[in-house]
Amino acid sequence: MPRTEYPWLLPSALTGHERPGGPRRTVRDWIVDLVLFLCAAGFGMIVLAAVEAEGSTPEGVVFADALLGAAACCALWARRRWPVAVALVLTLLCVVEPVASGAMMVALFGLAVHRPFKPVAVVGAVAIATVPVQPLLRPDPATSFLASTIIGVLLALLVLSWGMVVRSRRQLVVTLRERAHRAETEAALRAEQAQRLAREAIAREMHDVLAHRLTLLSVHAGALEFRPDAPPAEVARAAGVIRDSAHEALQDLREIIGVLRAPGDSDDGNRPQPTLVTLDALIDESRSAGMEVRLANSVTDPALAPAATGRTVYRIAQEALTNARKHAPGAPVDVTVAGGPGDGLTIEVGNPAPAGPFEPVPGSGQGLIGLTERASLAGGGLEHGPTPDGGFAVRARLPWPS
Repeated sequence: MPRTEYPWLLPSALTGHERPGGPRRTVRDWIVDLVLFLCAAGFGMIVLAAVEAEGSTPEGVVFADALLGAAACCALWARRRWPVAVALVLTLLCVVEPVASGAMMVALFGLAVHRPFKPVAVVGAVAIATVPVQPLLRPDPATSFLASTIIGVLLALLVLSWGMVVRSRRQLVVTLRERAHRAETEAALRAEQAQRLAREAIAREMHDVLAHRLTLLSVHAGALEFRPDAPPAEVARAAGVIRDSAHEALQDLREIIGVLRAPGDSDDGNRPQPTLVTLDALIDESRSAGMEVRLANSVTDPALAPAATGRTVYRIAQEALTNARKHAPGAPVDVTVAGGPGDGLTIEVGNPAPAGPFEPVPGSGQGLIGLTERASLAGGGLEHGPTPDGGFAVRARLPWPS
């Protein structure tokens, strides 16, 4: 619920720093003030009736008691704006006016609720110090001086203690509400951060997927450009690969955009994610593009590999083949996959240095960085770098629980 629904729990009601003009009373405040006013008035009427029943008090004094008692009860309506002043005035008034005792206790209670300990202690000390004065000035024939003093001190301490307990409870509620609000804010920030990280992962996924397709387009388009005299069959085959690669790139892009638009929707009807089983199809696709790829897969049953691990292996092979195609065209590529349940899964992709001159395709190196992060998130590791013969190798090890 909004904090404004509980104005009595606001920090201003607990620290005493109120806005100019005083706090605005709510319906609950009016009801509480009316009940306390009636309680103080009722207590004062009981005391006034006892004073009048004594018969020894002059009528003029009884009339003055009634007027001062009524004024003390009416002063309670100002206790929210000036709690210290009202409590102090009623405490001093109560020294000579027992009818104001009920209003004084209500004022002390409100002071303990709405003000910190220091002003409460000062006014409370004054109230306790003046308790023995009233029985001296206006003794009660039915009660001894000692009993009147003890009862007065106990009532003052009880009212002040009760008010401080109420204040402490309200402070605790305010603290808990602040902590809950802060926890909700932190949870929202964590959710926002997780969403941002997910979008970054999707961006890396987009790079891994589209780089493979677009590299095929670049290679075959370059072949058509530099070999205009190629046989019609090769031209037709290259054009077919370009068409298929463009179609696949468009499908991958639509898939990524679909995930961005509806991250929580089901994937029913969408193209399945690649796994270790689909690694052969990736190798065949690269071979059809003119690459010489040698695959050594010693995994007995690729279908048993965890989906996340198999997908990571596929992406590593895809990125490594793309890099080999860009930076070492015409060089043979060796892909080695080994492992099993409990032993983990290793994949190594390597190629020698290119044999002849070629048109270099620019690269940013972000693909290998993304693969390293992907392998780390999967619980494994990835290493890459040049080989002694001038080639390049990528090697990753991933967990495969037994």
